Amino acid sequence: MSKIAVVYWSGTGNTEAMANAIVEGAKDAGGEVELFQVDDFKADDIANYDGVIFGCPAMGDEVLEEDSFEPFFAEAEAKLEGVPVALFGSYGWGGGAWMEAWIERTKGTGAKLFKEEGLIAENAPDDDVLTECKALGADFVKSF
Repeated sequence: MSKIAVVYWSGTGNTEAMANAIVEGAKDAGGEVELFQVDDFKADDIANYDGVIFGCPAMGDEVLEEDSFEPFFAEAEAKLEGVPVALFGSYGWGGGAWMEAWIERTKGTGAKLFKEEGLIAENAPDDDVLTECKALGADFVKSF
């Protein structure tokens, strides 16, 4: 059984809804999954998991949330080499440029990036996106 952490930041609840659906899919696939808001997870905790799924919405000028998530992820980058990682989040404008930059940044860590394009939702995730989130969680677990 794979042990997975889903670590996210959400301001409006959109990314949180995606995180909950990912957890549901991962558990349905037999994974041992724990859900964390980013402030409750430390970069050193990554070593306790077989893989990590990170979620953060686009903020400001198409960047990761700057007060909690960005400082955490900057520290986590040094711990991601060889770690299976998936990325998800929501946006309200810009079309997903923040995800493209985050993917490139994550690739640069040496992480094993799962689903190279990431999973994004414009505004609140609809039923189709939530189904994709469940599939992401399940497929991530099955990849071990």
